[in-house]
Amino acid sequence: MTTAQSSKSSSTSRRRYEWRVVDIVVASVIAVAVGVVFFAWSAGYSGISALTLAYPPLNGLYSGGWLIAGVLGGLIIRKPGAAIYCEVVAAAVSALIGTQFGVAVLLSGLIQGIGAELIFALFLYKRWNIGVALLAGLSAGLFLAVSENIMYNSVWTLDHKLMYGVFAAISGVVLAGLLPWLATRGLAKTGVLSSFASGRTADV
Repeated sequence: MTTAQSSKSSSTSRRRYEWRVVDIVVASVIAVAVGVVFFAWSAGYSGISALTLAYPPLNGLYSGGWLIAGVLGGLIIRKPGAAIYCEVVAAAVSALIGTQFGVAVLLSGLIQGIGAELIFALFLYKRWNIGVALLAGLSAGLFLAVSENIMYNSVWTLDHKLMYGVFAAISGVVLAGLLPWLATRGLAKTGVLSSFASGRTADV
């Protein structure tokens, strides 16, 4: 490879990782929209808790709804930090609307966003297939479980905490992994993602 070719390759790589104005705008729109969903999802938590009163770890099956923003943002934007940005902004929106969990959701959003972000980083922001999406949802679910076992479930027995982690991981795979992947594919087919690599490639 010549010096010119090497320089061109390096420049292309940098552009792939740099955020454009359209990336920021679309990531923000995604985050705000999902933030409203977060608020509604949180409102339903009391009912779910009542249904799982006999075995609280089952609440983990509901937790995946709070992980959608990070995986969806990562799959669409495909830039470093997208998962964290979308998850934190979505959490902030739900807090501003008035979620019952208050500003604590900002910390939760950061932790969950990191969980998804690590998977995208592991694949160097180059792989965006369903396997990566499911892993991102799984990782976000595990990060959620660990943080919530520390912050909210500290009095639980170890087996309850472990089962909560299992259920949160399952929920993360299905609700935060599979659904965002399907949503990204659907949006790509409409053409609204034509400004993004996620709208121009078949591996979305």
